[in-house]
Amino acid sequence: MTDLTDGVLHTLFRSEQGGHEQVVLCQDRASGLKAVIAIHSTALGPALGGTRFYPYASEDEAVADALNLSRGMSYKNALAGLDHGGGKAVIIGDPEQIKSEELLLAYGRFVASLGGRYVTACDVGTYVEDMDVVARTCEWTTGRSPEHGGAGDSSVLTAFGVFQGMRASAQHRWGDPSLRDRTVGIAGVGKVGHHLVEHLMEEGAQVVITDVREESVRRIIDRHPQVAAVADTEALIRTEGLDIYAPCALGGALNDGSVPVLTASVVCGAANNQLAHPGVEKDLADRGILYAPDYVVNAGGVIQVADELHGFDFERCRAKAAKIFDTTLSIFARAKEDGIPPAAAADRIAEHRMAEARRR
Repeated sequence: MTDLTDGVLHTLFRSEQGGHEQVVLCQDRASGLKAVIAIHSTALGPALGGTRFYPYASEDEAVADALNLSRGMSYKNALAGLDHGGGKAVIIGDPEQIKSEELLLAYGRFVASLGGRYVTACDVGTYVEDMDVVARTCEWTTGRSPEHGGAGDSSVLTAFGVFQGMRASAQHRWGDPSLRDRTVGIAGVGKVGHHLVEHLMEEGAQVVITDVREESVRRIIDRHPQVAAVADTEALIRTEGLDIYAPCALGGALNDGSVPVLTASVVCGAANNQLAHPGVEKDLADRGILYAPDYVVNAGGVIQVADELHGFDFERCRAKAAKIFDTTLSIFARAKEDGIPPAAAADRIAEHRMAEARRR
């Protein structure tokens, strides 16, 4: 038995991070597809979550990401009030090198084989046009283009929800939801981050950005010359005068190295799984840093794709995403009442909803 299998089995059956209902390893040699589909829970309904296409360093890392992301989707969907459980898929490889129509069609067939237990959508490395292809072999596909019966780019409402989470964080921390003249540092200005910049500029915030892709930074600076850019995330988190740090790239941004040097007093961003390990939330609290749980504030996108299954209406979705403001405030209040970090409070609320569903 390989080390990978040992690791997967330990996580699934013995780790506190396990409890997944189903994990599917998918391979199509003709197209080069290697994928992992993880279904964490269907207590509230069919598992819903995006497909990440990423050049993982190892298959072990890919499986671990799928497990973490799918678990996070269960909690995200529960707190968003959706009748969906949590699932996630990852496709292993560099999308710029191996993504093809044949590969996406093969992936769609694997999702379809689950018979609706998992509904897929876009994530890092996949786009609306990719979901249009996947949908040709899988009816349980969301995040499609309007031309193909979908809702289009879900990053628009994801960014809007994060913005609402920031406003709630400002209300809790400073007694005023306005972000005018607040300095916000955004790590990652891609699909979601660049929309978040627009909201903040309209609000009158001061914005500092960084991204591994120079073209992403240039797009922002060309449109908003007053936006400042720094070399990398290490420089961003040390920026003096930073009020809010918004991780909007990949997970693990809050870790043993970043938290001690973080200058911001609020963390609120779009990235999934921002806490590198469970102890990080206490480290943030010990430093007096307010953390808006990622899966609460970045739920705008999943609200949109879930609505697509029932006939998409943008204004209806926007109204639901606006409620992220109230949900975030309620989590901060619960955290204060129970004397626990916000992430733990959010977990308790989500777990209660899932437990209630299992009892019905």
